[in-house]
Amino acid sequence: MTIESSLGSARGVLSADTGDLNRGDDGAVIVSIETYALAVPLAKPIADSTAAMSHWTVPVVEIRTADGRVGTGISGVHCAPELLADVIGKYYSPSLLGSSSEDILGTWKRLYWLPTHWMGRAGVMHMALAMVDIALWDLAAQRAGAPLWQLLGGTSSDIEAYNTDGGWLNFSEAELTRDLLSLIDNGWQRVKIKVGKADWREDVRRVSAVRAAIGDDVTLMCDANQRWDLATASRILPFLEEARMDWVEEPLHADDLGGHAKLQRSTVLDIAAGESIYSYQQFTSFIEADAFRVVQVDATRVGGVTEWLQVAAHAAAKGLRIAPHAGDMMQVHQHLVGTVLSEVPPLIEYIPWTQDAFLERSVVSEGYLTRPQLPGASTAIDPVARSRWQIAGVGGTVSV
Repeated sequence: MTIESSLGSARGVLSADTGDLNRGDDGAVIVSIETYALAVPLAKPIADSTAAMSHWTVPVVEIRTADGRVGTGISGVHCAPELLADVIGKYYSPSLLGSSSEDILGTWKRLYWLPTHWMGRAGVMHMALAMVDIALWDLAAQRAGAPLWQLLGGTSSDIEAYNTDGGWLNFSEAELTRDLLSLIDNGWQRVKIKVGKADWREDVRRVSAVRAAIGDDVTLMCDANQRWDLATASRILPFLEEARMDWVEEPLHADDLGGHAKLQRSTVLDIAAGESIYSYQQFTSFIEADAFRVVQVDATRVGGVTEWLQVAAHAAAKGLRIAPHAGDMMQVHQHLVGTVLSEVPPLIEYIPWTQDAFLERSVVSEGYLTRPQLPGASTAIDPVARSRWQIAGVGGTVSV
């Protein structure tokens, strides 16, 4: 299927025509772009304070160059993958086809300043930009013959991980503790649970039960998924401090900068946020306001690898912890953590839901992730997985 461009006469003043660009190496010229999406089933239904899920949706873009290489960019969403596919196919592809895949920063700026900038500097437009950017970095690493983390100058050491694949809000208290104890029995020393029940006192009971069950030596985090207001969060914080919570994630609405800053000043616990923050500029505002201590910048929410590196470097320079939210189910982030100079050890979120969708699976043992070794960003989709889980009617192909 071919997607026709609907850009019409709209052109970004800061975005050059493709014909005006230096094509560079002829083999690196982009000749086609394909989008599609997978609905990967979860092992069991899960829920947090805002959503219930039985599948995780993986939107995909594959960018082909004249030399036959394919760079793959991915995202992760609860729903509506067709929106991302449409942005790339209808609005971004005219500025990509015929251009050089090696011009990653130039492409980022060109797409960002298209007229679609007015439609959204966050959300769908920015997430689509992230997919393209990830695909271009995947191509760059392939061309270099190195895994992306190596191309970026990252450490080759194993990376400590924390497990998010447990502790869901739809579990009973007994199921919750049993689930976490199973993770600990398998070598995990850092685990996270969901909070955000309609009655915050129920959260207190569940947190207390978990801490009593897992003991004092296991690191415990919690995630409210923006469910609380400032008053509720302030009421529950003393109980979370008593439970020795390592961090409290997204306690308030993601845009409430002032509320996060007040909350961070009021507690010895670390406030964490970032999965719903979409730009370097917004992260800078949170960092300068001392609104959190754990920066969960997600390459699929900010503008891909390019903007992730900028945010991470800024956060590291301020001495903050960088623990990316893994909307990509860690496929890309396993390359990104440990690539910026920081006094704080890198940490990655472990979520194994989509491992079967990729040709290169992540390797995690006893709570530590081993760096990938194949050239690229570990984003290439397994053709078998595509045949099983591709969503009908989403995406298409454009070519020169």
